[in-house]
Amino acid sequence: MKPVLLIFSFFSIFSTVAQTQKPNDPLAHTFSIVARDAKTGEMAVAVQSHWFSVGTGVSWGEAGVGVVATQSFTNRSFGLRGLDLLKEGKTPQEALNILLSDDEGRDFRQVAILDKQGRVATHTGKSCIDFAGHANGENFSVQANMMLNDKVVPAMEKAWKENSELPLAERMVAVLQAAQNAGGDIRGKQSAAFMVFAAEASTEPWNDKLIDLRVDDSENPIKEIDRLLKVFRAYEHMNQGDLYVEKNEMKSAMDEYNVAMKMFPENLEMQYWTAITLANDKQMERASAMLQNIYEKDSNWRELTKRLPKVGLLNVSEMDLKKLTK
Repeated sequence: MKPVLLIFSFFSIFSTVAQTQKPNDPLAHTFSIVARDAKTGEMAVAVQSHWFSVGTGVSWGEAGVGVVATQSFTNRSFGLRGLDLLKEGKTPQEALNILLSDDEGRDFRQVAILDKQGRVATHTGKSCIDFAGHANGENFSVQANMMLNDKVVPAMEKAWKENSELPLAERMVAVLQAAQNAGGDIRGKQSAAFMVFAAEASTEPWNDKLIDLRVDDSENPIKEIDRLLKVFRAYEHMNQGDLYVEKNEMKSAMDEYNVAMKMFPENLEMQYWTAITLANDKQMERASAMLQNIYEKDSNWRELTKRLPKVGLLNVSEMDLKKLTK
């Protein structure tokens, strides 16, 4: 009986040790990229996973500092702590070494850190689920775990290098799509996210996160985040148009509005404010024609038009207002 008891005790102890080594942190088996645009200095982190709201745990960043992706068994503290270490003057590799040094779950972690100089450090723990790996170089690191095959990471690296002509945000989406096309997460798709940060911090930190898009639950999250990025770009043109209106540069304003409307011709918001700008520019016939078409689709816009003169957003006579709201 004693040998049996000894064997039982050995396996009990071994099981207990194994359980304590495996972290209790949330799962985020996934693929991601951290990268920097060499031309603008902007930095970004993008991720996709078959996990709900992956962007809330994996992706971290700060303007003028760097970006972090922490995944597999996600140690969320690595995000803020990694950024703090960069701010202290540590290199990405030094920061990564410190984060892992006292982490009992390091073998289950996958982490990538990139700083504002484009230096990177990446760790794929030996207990990350196959297929797992990473590839990095100047200004980028791509990493993945629990992939369908071993082709995902090479596909991501190739996509990053082959799309250098794209703006950083569009380039990040291209990398995510390449990963999915190569096989992606063995479990499928669910959520995606990416953020873009300014190269340097400003005195207006609320403006330093340039893009922040998330798809928390979708049958095709990369397709959806690509659509959202296009909407974001269209509204950039709308915002630029508004700035031109403030300067009374109506031709430039209309050029920007027209670009936005061509991108999303069915978007009533874009059509509406373009029409209001036309009205303020005394182009009443064009404004009225556009507004009547909008009202046919949703009469609430007519009521909104009646409210604009009170706050100075529509400067027309009473007679013209009646024409615009008939």
